[in-house]
Amino acid sequence: MSDTLKALSTPNAFGASRLAQPEPSRALWGLFNRKERWGLSWRGRIILASALLLVGALIFKGVYPFLATTHRVDANILVVEGWIHEYAIQAAVKEFQSNQYQRVFTTGGPVVGRGGYINDFYTSASVGADLLRKNGLANGSVQMVPSRVMDRDRTYGSAVALRNWFRDHNMAVPSIDVVTEDVHARRTRLLFEKALGKNVVVGIIAVPNPDYDWRRWWWYSEGVKGVGSEALAYAYARLFFYPSEPSRQQK
Repeated sequence: MSDTLKALSTPNAFGASRLAQPEPSRALWGLFNRKERWGLSWRGRIILASALLLVGALIFKGVYPFLATTHRVDANILVVEGWIHEYAIQAAVKEFQSNQYQRVFTTGGPVVGRGGYINDFYTSASVGADLLRKNGLANGSVQMVPSRVMDRDRTYGSAVALRNWFRDHNMAVPSIDVVTEDVHARRTRLLFEKALGKNVVVGIIAVPNPDYDWRRWWWYSEGVKGVGSEALAYAYARLFFYPSEPSRQQK
């Protein structure tokens, strides 16, 4: 016992005992805590960066096909969004003529002219109907359903106007196919499903934009603008859009 006390009383033993004591884990009267943590090594950083690059490449490759989806259903009614360009109108005419559709409906709200003038009677639904007739569809097979929604939620407002038209004319519609432009397709189907309800099956037909190659959409300013804005708009419609009944004026 005395030998042990003598060994501890030596300077070297005293220093070793001080080093063996744990350092304090708190400072400044307990305002700060010191904790051990793990960090990425250089190898871990390389692996993480490679994984992020791979995920980014997959998103770049897959976002356009995801947004510009085409899924037809068994329907005899074709719906055409009236605001689409004439190349998409021509594709809608071919779609109608090559399938067993009986009628085609055009939807859309008031058209904004030069100087911001809003023509409440000349709607994109009527523009779309005129273009369908111009490109070969018979007048009797085209029915325009205008909407009065001008600013927000125009696609949803157009779908609600179509739903109200079906109800006002006692028309039972189990399914429809909707024609729209490329990356707008998935959001269009989502909003039409919300407006028409679970009793109507909504198919969607996306017409590619001929101004750029969709397989390399990130090479074109129009592609970047369209894909970026529609990706954000679809995320908003999916996560944050809760439809409400339009006002009586909109109806």
